[in-house]
Amino acid sequence: MRQYQNQSNHTGHASNFGALALLTSLFFIWGFITCLNDILIPHLKAVFTLNYAQAMLIQFCFFAAYFLVSVPSGFLVDKIGYKRGIVIGLAVAGTGCLLFYPAAALRLYALFLAAVFVLAAGITLLQVAANPYVTRLGKPETGSSRLNLTQAFNSLGTTLAPYFGAFFILTTTVKTNEEIKQLSADALSAYQTMEAAAVQQPYLLLATVLFAVSGIFAFAKLPTLSGKEVSVDTIQVQESHTVHSSAWQYPHLVFGAIGIFVYVGAEVSIGSFLVSFLSDPVISGLNTAQAANYVPFYWGGAMVGRFIGSAVMQKIHPGKVLAFNAVSACVLVVTTIFTSGYLAMSSILAVGFFNSIMFPTIFSLALKGLGRQTGQGSGILCSAIVGGAILPVIQGFVADRIGLQSAFFIPAVCYVYIVFYGWRDWTSKA
Repeated sequence: MRQYQNQSNHTGHASNFGALALLTSLFFIWGFITCLNDILIPHLKAVFTLNYAQAMLIQFCFFAAYFLVSVPSGFLVDKIGYKRGIVIGLAVAGTGCLLFYPAAALRLYALFLAAVFVLAAGITLLQVAANPYVTRLGKPETGSSRLNLTQAFNSLGTTLAPYFGAFFILTTTVKTNEEIKQLSADALSAYQTMEAAAVQQPYLLLATVLFAVSGIFAFAKLPTLSGKEVSVDTIQVQESHTVHSSAWQYPHLVFGAIGIFVYVGAEVSIGSFLVSFLSDPVISGLNTAQAANYVPFYWGGAMVGRFIGSAVMQKIHPGKVLAFNAVSACVLVVTTIFTSGYLAMSSILAVGFFNSIMFPTIFSLALKGLGRQTGQGSGILCSAIVGGAILPVIQGFVADRIGLQSAFFIPAVCYVYIVFYGWRDWTSKA
């Protein structure tokens, strides 16, 4: 029985199915857009002759939006409901995509960063509204499984985005810093104009899609589930917990927020450097366009893992699965650091498979039993996604000094914490 129980049971089940199907499209869209950053980074790095740390400002601006916008988004969702939050989020993200056009025309890196921030602000609002919506459209005990299933389509978006980006953005081989230095002033200006303009068409297309989907959600009939309402199921889950006046008073939420911080930081750090890492002569020697075609293996592994994980967690405790995957990811990253060639390339790409269930599992475990504080808790967890802003910049700073391959020790440490979080949740529920 759920909070929109004034509907008939038949209508409720139909509404749940339709709502989940529509929400799944959002997971695909924001996964697609987020992963385009992995293509945008090496592209703009060459256009503006940036070092690793400067190039990572793209991820910094994108994920800093989560930190700055998430908590206000949580309060907004509590006020206006999940559906309206989704509509507004899509419109803001569409506006961010439109800003890429003048950024490219003016060839201003700062304006690119501003466009990335606005785009991410819209995506943040989407996540604050959609993630808890999915967990609450069904039984609480199957929330992790349900969120993993929808997140699998998020991974489908991240799998397809590199192909899209390679085709539209990396249409020509990006010149090295040495090649750029040899260009005359006129040739350099022409090259930078051509390369910057390559992002205009794909982001205008994305803006069109986002505004169209916003219109669809505005007129769609969805279950009237607001951020303040608490279902009977949620109240039953809370009976075994102390009810607090603030989400910050739930230890499992606080530990979960740290888990989201380090997980997103690790995942984004690896994805952001994949093209550069695979282009290294010691690893594969591929050019940037060729290397970009291998990025989908990283994100595609996450997609496959989420479909598998959704089924596995129907039978096995989510915390146990989380700890196992984190151990496996850590071992693969360490292997990447100390090997070269095909083995290093394969091991870093394989991390994606074990990343698969981490975000939705941590998210759903952290929100369990929060009741009326679910909106606030979702905002806190989405704020923790700022790890994707901070850790890649740190890894870029380290890579500029000790080398990109050695700098992968940073995500390895992140996975150690996730092992702890999964073990903690698993043993506390035993």
